[in-house]
Amino acid sequence: MPLLPPLAAAHPAHRLAVRALQVGATCVALAALRYKLFELDRFFVPKELVLHATAALVAVAALRAPRRPDGSTDPLGRHDAFAGTAFERPVAGGLTLVDAALALFLACSALAAALAGNGWLGARALAISLSSAALFWGARALARAGLGRTVLAAVGVALVVGAATSLLQAYGVESAYFSLNRAPGGTFGNRNFVAHLAAIGTPILAGLALRARRRRHALLACVGAAALATVLVLSRSRGAWLAAAAASVPLALGVARALALPGTRPKLGRVLLLLVALGGGALAALRLPNTLEWKSDSPYLDSVKGVVDYRGGSGRGRLKQYANSARMALDHPLLGVGPGNWAADYPRYAPAGDPSLTGDGTTANPWPSSDWVAILSERGLPAFLALGATMLGLAWWAHGAVWRGRDADGALTGGVLGATLAAALVVGAFDAVLLLPAPAFLTWAALGALAVESGAVDRAPRPIRWPRLARRLAWAALAAAALLGALRSAGQAGAMALFSTGRAVAIARAAELDRGSYRIQLRAAELARARGRCADVRRYATRAAELLPSAPAPKRLLAACRPRRRG
Repeated sequence: MPLLPPLAAAHPAHRLAVRALQVGATCVALAALRYKLFELDRFFVPKELVLHATAALVAVAALRAPRRPDGSTDPLGRHDAFAGTAFERPVAGGLTLVDAALALFLACSALAAALAGNGWLGARALAISLSSAALFWGARALARAGLGRTVLAAVGVALVVGAATSLLQAYGVESAYFSLNRAPGGTFGNRNFVAHLAAIGTPILAGLALRARRRRHALLACVGAAALATVLVLSRSRGAWLAAAAASVPLALGVARALALPGTRPKLGRVLLLLVALGGGALAALRLPNTLEWKSDSPYLDSVKGVVDYRGGSGRGRLKQYANSARMALDHPLLGVGPGNWAADYPRYAPAGDPSLTGDGTTANPWPSSDWVAILSERGLPAFLALGATMLGLAWWAHGAVWRGRDADGALTGGVLGATLAAALVVGAFDAVLLLPAPAFLTWAALGALAVESGAVDRAPRPIRWPRLARRLAWAALAAAALLGALRSAGQAGAMALFSTGRAVAIARAAELDRGSYRIQLRAAELARARGRCADVRRYATRAAELLPSAPAPKRLLAACRPRRRG
């Protein structure tokens, strides 16, 4: 019996879930559209489609789980070849406290979405959370069956592929799938987005390098870690730099504990090779000439000096935004304004001249500059506390794996779990991260696999028992939600394609295909006004006004087509 079960010998449900994760992880890093009129959504919509499609396949695989002789069920159906081996671990027949907290967060989010003012935005944001949870639980189940390293390898490959697109742009490669704004974002469209993933992914690549059983795999992981280090420096993302520093602490503790415990210890030579790779990647970013056009003569030094600057620039703007969002949360403490609805309500709380607003009275970004501010203002205090409990539980698992574990590999993996979580929490404090499809996909899948690989789940308190039928219904609900999310994303992509033709008829069709797009509804209303079709103006402008109530443009169009009184 090989140390890792061959995928060909695994249960068909395993093969479906693993293949979906392998393909989906790489596709979520690469997915982008050419429609430059949709400068953010042309990156987000295709990545959301990949996230939802992958989550749907993983959930369907979980529904195919065979019943075990003792009446319990492995969520992804463990193959008989694992019986009596090291992979025959007890299958938790219920929810851990971490699972219960995450389920509570999803329930609060669903209720908030149902009552949101803009249901289109609410459904879109909720779908990302549901699909992310499906990947977290699916990766956990695969790791319990001995396929955790396969899941982590898929995440690692995706991280390196995404970083490669950023490096290609930084060193002169041009593509319609890259954005010229905020370079080098590669297929993520923004340098901050790819930097966040680089900070989250560096501990994962480090763990793959130190745990690899073959030298060539360790070398490939070190090369990937070097690429992520290069991207981190080139991006000049101060939040990502802080996250990398925070992640280094639990990772170093995990490595130190692993070197002192019995079992499969990381080789000291590989630790040194990893450090050389990370340092070499950072040095390459500083020394190799690139095509990035920074305005400063010393851009990287300036970014270092501004890491904790809160009196000017983006730091000052964030503090103002957080304060205004806090007022929003105080007005809606239980359920918030609705998932994804921050952009629709924020203009009512922002004073004139607020840096988060554009000239037309709408927000510059569709979400606030923090995951936590977004959760609190959009989903309310109960959801905020539930997600906080989820993260605290994962941190406790990582702590236990490092300090209470008796195995070197478990301590090392616990350090990687803690480092990945720390990086995600820090970057999420400075920008939207886990609310976006690509980082949500890769981060939650990695956290799920690492929780089991470190042995943390096995040391968790006795799980909360729940009936097998309830488990299957939960997976069915996640599969249905992910499928609906995928269909919605496909419709959005089709609407963008129609809109980009510039033809009035195609734009009218796009407005019917994606009724949740403010840009499309407003443009359709403007074209109808130019053709003197007031009935169409009222239809499209009313939709636009309902999507963003504070925007003045739809109101002007409606006023221009208001029926005249007789007499």
